[in-house]
Amino acid sequence: MPDSDKPDGSSSTDGDGSSSSGGGLWNVIRGLFEEPGDTSLRAQLEEAIDEHEGEAARNAGPHDPATDDMSAVELTMLRNLLHFSEHDADDVAIPRKEIVAINAAIGWDEMVALFAEHGHSRMPVYREQLDDVIGMMHIKDVFAYLASDDPPPQDWTVLMRQPLYVPQARGALDVLADMRARRTHLAVVVDEFSGTDGIITIEDLVEEIVGEIEDEHDEAPIDQLVEIAEGVWDADARAELDDVAEKVGDPQLAEIEEPVDTLGGLAFVLAEEVPQAGTVLTHPSGWRMEVTAGDETHVTRLRLHRPRSEEPDDEA
Repeated sequence: MPDSDKPDGSSSTDGDGSSSSGGGLWNVIRGLFEEPGDTSLRAQLEEAIDEHEGEAARNAGPHDPATDDMSAVELTMLRNLLHFSEHDADDVAIPRKEIVAINAAIGWDEMVALFAEHGHSRMPVYREQLDDVIGMMHIKDVFAYLASDDPPPQDWTVLMRQPLYVPQARGALDVLADMRARRTHLAVVVDEFSGTDGIITIEDLVEEIVGEIEDEHDEAPIDQLVEIAEGVWDADARAELDDVAEKVGDPQLAEIEEPVDTLGGLAFVLAEEVPQAGTVLTHPSGWRMEVTAGDETHVTRLRLHRPRSEEPDDEA
């Protein structure tokens, strides 16, 4: 009798004893006891990268470009690209205190001098204060007059272009799409009070994928944390807290409840105000932070002192 005609309604079994028609039920039952995995394409790609890097490390030997599937640089860029959408405008922006901007009240010659001094191709223009950004100047529009005998306009702000204005929470990928759609390479990041929080250029977004891009106008990088004596570090207040904690070998230094990212921000939180030069602050972990430079609005340099080791108890 054919299996389909069996009076008890049972189905045939394969050679391994499993039911061919009951496989769907078995898969459901098995799924109840298996750990749910992340099957997203992003997760699968990252897992493939991890496996490739692990295999390359195990089979490390003479370098043969002909047998390389992807280089380490390509893998790093691919991994950065996979995580690019996790960043928002606030993550990638040049912070407010590092913005070089033009006051709309200055004259033409002063404005040209700012371009010459800083080497930027674009700079935001503000009226009275940085929170009131009214436009952006492009060096191409300035150079057109410098390269000709034509006198510049009496009010040079007529040459301004409009930048983008984006909220801090706008996704980096969305900011890039906005820039492409508007054909502009500078965005002003505004906070919840419509104040200027930072600026973003196309270069900033590209660097999130390919890494830092240096050109002939960039100054040579300066270490933000330098050990000057045993257990004592001289530090730039802009140094990232997580990076500092890793370099000094003590993760407790970065353990703080308040949402701060830099040493300067940590100093402000510990002091509950802008600490002035000479102030010594104590971190809950025992680290001491000595403010060595700054002004009324922010700290610029600090000196870190490792916690004093406790004297061992005398043996009985």
